[in-house]
Amino acid sequence: MKLIIALLAGVVIFYLSALKWRRSVKAVFILLVFEGALRKWVLPQASEMIYFLKDVVLIGAYLNFYAFSVPKDKLPTKGGIKIVNVLIFVAMGWCIFQAFNPSLGSPLVGIFGLRGYLVYIPLIWMIPYLFDSEDELYKFLRSHLLLTIPCGLIGIVQFFSPYDSFINAYADEAAVGKATFGATLTVRITGTFSYINNYAVYLIVCFALLIALLSVKQSLKWQVLGVIALFLVSINSFMTGSRTTILAEVLFLIGYLCAKGLTRPSSAVRLLKKLILPTIIVTIAGFIWFSPAIEAFWSRATSNKDVSGRILMSFTEPIDFIKYKELDGFGTGATHQAAPTIRLILNLPPGEVIPTYFEPEMGRIALELGPIGFLFWYGLRVSILIMLLRTFLSLKTRFLRELALVAFLLQLIQINGFLVFHHTYAVYYWFLSSFIFLLPRLEQIENWQKEQQFWQEHVLSSYFPDSSYR
Repeated sequence: MKLIIALLAGVVIFYLSALKWRRSVKAVFILLVFEGALRKWVLPQASEMIYFLKDVVLIGAYLNFYAFSVPKDKLPTKGGIKIVNVLIFVAMGWCIFQAFNPSLGSPLVGIFGLRGYLVYIPLIWMIPYLFDSEDELYKFLRSHLLLTIPCGLIGIVQFFSPYDSFINAYADEAAVGKATFGATLTVRITGTFSYINNYAVYLIVCFALLIALLSVKQSLKWQVLGVIALFLVSINSFMTGSRTTILAEVLFLIGYLCAKGLTRPSSAVRLLKKLILPTIIVTIAGFIWFSPAIEAFWSRATSNKDVSGRILMSFTEPIDFIKYKELDGFGTGATHQAAPTIRLILNLPPGEVIPTYFEPEMGRIALELGPIGFLFWYGLRVSILIMLLRTFLSLKTRFLRELALVAFLLQLIQINGFLVFHHTYAVYYWFLSSFIFLLPRLEQIENWQKEQQFWQEHVLSSYFPDSSYR
C-alpha cells in the first residue's frame, strides 16, 4: 500500500512538474534547502521517497523543456564550448556502458548509480533559458540566498540545543551516528539539511555567492540583509565542525581577492572598503556571542591534523587503484553507499568485491569507471573550468563577471571533492557550469537592449522631434 501511494504521488508530482519547466526548476532550488527538513522533522517515515523528490520534479521539467519548449535561438557550439559538449556525451556514454559491467552482479545497481552522474547534467543547457535578463538572475540569487537566514538561525538553535534534542535529528540516525566535536561534545549542526556534508557544501556555495552580491551596487536594505546572511553563514560554518568548509571559504576569499586584484585592482580596493565594516562587526559578534562555536572548531582543527594527508590521498588514489581492474572498472554505482541495500531489497547477486577501502570521490570514480572513464569524467570537469575562466576574462558586465569568477573558483576548490556522490553539490555544480552559456547570453541581451534604447532616445527622436520617442 505504501509503495502504491508513493507511485501515485510520484506520478502527480511528475505531471505538475512537466506543466511549467521554469517554475519546476526554481522549485528544485527550494527543495534543495528544505528537503532535509522534510526528511527529518515533517515526514521521517517517507524519508527515502523525499530523497528522490527533486529528481522527479527535474525529470518532469526536462520532459517539458527538451520535448516541447526548446527555444529557437541555439546556444553556441563552437570552440571550447563544442569540446565541453562532446566530452559531456562521451562521459555519459561511458557511464552508461559501465552500468552494465558484469562486476556489478546486476545492471539494476548500475542504473541506480547513473543517477549521480547523469540526472543533473541537462541543467547545463536548460538554465541559460531560465533567465531573460541580468536583473532576473540577480533577483533569483538574492531570493535564494535569503534562505540562509532561517537556515542559519536554525543552525544556531541546534548548536545550543542538547545532543538528543528533536531539532538535532538526522534523516537516518540508524545508519549515520550523530557527530559531535569540542571538549563539551557539542553536536555538529546540519541546519535544514539531512546530514553535515550536505549543509557544509551549501554554506560554501552561499558564502561565495554572498561575497559576489555584496561586491555590486545594491540598496541599503539588501546590503544589510546580505551582511546578516554572511554573518550567519560564517558562524554556521564553524558550528558544523567541518575543517573542509572553513578551508574552502578561506581559499575562495583569497582567490577572489587575488583575481580581482590582478584583473581590476580598483574593483578589489572598493570591495575591501565595503567589507571592512561588515568583517569587524561579524568578528566582534562572533567572539562575543558565539565563542563556544569558534573554540570547539579550533579544538577539532588543532587536535587532528590529517587534512593535508586526506587531500593528497584524494589525488593519489586513482593511480593506486588501477592495479585492481587495469583498464576496466567495477561498474557505475559499485561504490555507492546504497548499493548493498539495493542488492538486499531486490535479492540481486552480490557482485564482485572491491578489495580496498575507498572514501574520496576521485578514487571511487576510478574504481567505478576505470582509468579511461576517469579521464573522460575529469577531462570534462577541467574543460568546464577552463571555459568558466575564459568566460570571466571575456565578460564586460560587472555583475556577470563576478558570477563567472565565483563559479570558476568554487569548481577549482572543489575539484577533488564530492559531486557524483553528493546530490546537493551536484545541483549547484551543473547550475554553475551553465554559466558558460548563460552569462554571455545575458550580456548579449543587455547590450542589445541598450542599443535599442539608445536608438529610440537619440536616433529616432532626431527624425521625429514631436513623437513619443522624445
